[in-house]
Parts: sequence; structure tokens; C-alpha cells
Amino acid sequence: MRSALHERAIALRHDRVPFVAARVVLAERPTSAKPGDEAIVLPDGTIEGFVGGTCAESTVRAQSLALLDSGDSLLLRISPVEESPQSGKLTVVNPCLSGGTLEIFLEPVVPAPLVALHGDAPIGHALRRLGEALGYDMVDFWDAALDEAAAVVVASHGRDEEPVLTAALRLGGLDLGARTPEEVALSILAEIVSLRPRPSGRPVATDPPEERAATAIDPVCGMTVATVETSLHLDHGGVRHWFCGSGCLRAFASDPSAYVRT
Repeated sequence: MRSALHERAIALRHDRVPFVAARVVLAERPTSAKPGDEAIVLPDGTIEGFVGGTCAESTVRAQSLALLDSGDSLLLRISPVEESPQSGKLTVVNPCLSGGTLEIFLEPVVPAPLVALHGDAPIGHALRRLGEALGYDMVDFWDAALDEAAAVVVASHGRDEEPVLTAALRLGGLDLGARTPEEVALSILAEIVSLRPRPSGRPVATDPPEERAATAIDPVCGMTVATVETSLHLDHGGVRHWFCGSGCLRAFASDPSAYVRT
């Protein structure tokens, strides 16, 4: 089964489908999972593989969906009883566990941001080099899936630009203020980096439980959500937001300004 799961992960990477790789690194009896057990968590919450029973799966699913938006890795400790915080771990109490404790390493695998590039001019070459060094997936415009592109860049100096410019203008223009090809390329990438959402699903310091409300309102759908660690949440602008499900969380992460009142 492990070999099939690894092949599945390779296929997901090829298809640019984000997922979380989960691996059990500690299992204190009695637990159904064993060290080395693995699973993949997909963006719709589907879990392929095995890292524990239903109770453990619910916690793994909730934390994994948050990590897909933050891009951070996490060592998750699931305990049936309250424990003191441990450095480097997120400890979640799940009293429905069979009695043992699990530690599961969660590693999100998120496709590199896709930039559709049109042009064979010096700026285009510089942009490709800088973008690849930053970890962007620099793809020729004609080969790119535009619905997945973080940006469309035209650097062709008037050659076959009309369809590309039409697509680029839908994403907004950039005021570069640069002169050399390298400066122009750097300005473009700096703007792309600044505009990409950087939400974090990792826990941050919050007020003591007795000072927090037991519920919160999902900013996307308006549903009342319990504010417990296993509920889906995301930190933006120093404020923690809670969500009823992964769909609302991803909608918020893609455009927080559409849901945050200023």
C-alpha cells in the first residue's frame, strides 16, 4: 500500500494538485496506527492511506486543510487527555481516541506558483532565471494553464501580444519603475510576491480560553463555529478567523480583503 501511496503522490505533483503528506512518527498504545503508517490528505478533506481511526482522522483532516493554505509543516500530537504544551509540537486533545497517543508529521505539498511568461527578449530571459531561483514555475504562456497562473507577464516588445495582453490585463497591470532587464524582471517578481496571499494556518499566541468566546462567526458563510483547536482556522492580519469547512477557508485565503471589514 505504501508504494501505491507514493505513486499517487507523484501523480498529484505532476497534476499540480496540492495535498498534505501525513506520517505517523510515534504511537503510544493502545492505538490502531503504527509508526511509519502514511496517508495523503486532499483539498476536499479526503484521506487516502491510514494514520489512525476515525477520531484521529478528524483531527488530521482539520489541521491538514489549514496547512494547505499556510504551506507550513507541523508535528501534530493527538492525546486523549489534557497535556502540558511541548515545544515544537501542536498538541490537540481528542478524548474519543482509543486511549493511546499519536504524533503525526504533516507536510503540505503545494505546487509552485505558476507564472505564464510571453516573450523571448532579454527581460523575459532575466525574468525566467530570477523566477526559477525564487521557486516559481515559469511556463511559456502558450503552454500554461491560465486558470492556475499567479500572474501573466508579457515581455515580447510587440510580438504577438494581443491575446496575451488581454489575459494579463484581467489580472491587473504593474508600475515597474525599472530600467535594465534585470531591474524590470526583479520589479515584476517583487510585485507578484507582494500580491500573493500569505495566510497562516499555524496556531499563534491567543488570549487564555476563559477570555475567548466559545464560538465565532465564519466570515465567509456566516455560520457559527466552535472555537476549538480542531476547528478550521486561519490567522490574517493578527486576527484568528474560524471556518465551518475547507471551502470557506480556501475562499477566504484566496482573497481575505473580500471578507474582512475595515
